Amino acid sequence: MLAMKGGSMEKEIVEIEGKQLDIVEAEFMTIKQSTIRSAEAGHMEMQQVGALSIDGERVDVTQGAFVLMRGENLSLNQSIGAVAAGNNISLNFSFSPVSISAGDATVNKSAVGIMAAKEINSNNSSSLLMMARNINGNVTTLLDWRSAVALGAVAGGIFGLFSIFRRK
Repeated sequence: MLAMKGGSMEKEIVEIEGKQLDIVEAEFMTIKQSTIRSAEAGHMEMQQVGALSIDGERVDVTQGAFVLMRGENLSLNQSIGAVAAGNNISLNFSFSPVSISAGDATVNKSAVGIMAAKEINSNNSSSLLMMARNINGNVTTLLDWRSAVALGAVAGGIFGLFSIFRRK
């Protein structure tokens, strides 16, 4: 069953290539070389896709870009995304400014701004700040927890000083 409403589709299995769509919902979805405002599926495979919002149980993105991605198992390969949140996240040659995982996170030759997970496995990656119970592997971080606390205290002090001067 396929229903079109202003560029949106509903179907159990959807295969899309070279289209610009608003909303796509399906149980299983394969999308290539397209742009989508919002995609929701049980299992989603995307290749060279730009999307604002992605939501699915299992999401595999290759050479894609997105603003917000949510799901159980997220896998990014040569991709960029603003916010990735899920139970298990895997980044391979990718960049994500904010990545939050309720379970494990695997980062392979990637860059993250802030990453939080129960356990992070890293291979030659870099980050601004990583927070986890266990961090394994080779990772270069700009801030550890001590320097993050110190930076927060300095920023709070400067903000407090400016607020005192502003009142006078």
